[in-house]
Amino acid sequence: MVTHALHLLPRSRRTRSASQKGQAAIEYVGVLTLLLVVAIAVVQLGIAVYAAQQAGTASRSGARVGSYDRASMPAQQAALASMSGWLVDDAEVDVRHGFDEVTVTVKIDIPAVIPMFDFGSVTKKATMPRG
Repeated sequence: MVTHALHLLPRSRRTRSASQKGQAAIEYVGVLTLLLVVAIAVVQLGIAVYAAQQAGTASRSGARVGSYDRASMPAQQAALASMSGWLVDDAEVDVRHGFDEVTVTVKIDIPAVIPMFDFGSVTKKATMPRG
């Protein structure tokens, strides 16, 4: 006959007391809160990197279109058309025509996951020779 060692422990050690269960719940909430903050930070970093990538793409596209003498659309419109729709509203495009080059600067406000925080903006610039 197999006996378990559990019956050898005092009864108070066999089951968890109510205070131990409460402590485990508080620890769980604390760890869960920490994981939630880390997850939001990772998402916010991803949004910031994506906004920077979109600003770079828009500035290159705008400069490329602006460098053509017979372009079918203005450089500013081409820059805005090359971006994701949800970033276009917060974008500023500046086009400078030089003697033999076109420079397009795109500034995008970085959207915030939590609206009460401001993460600034990202600015990218591209220059293309006129041709």
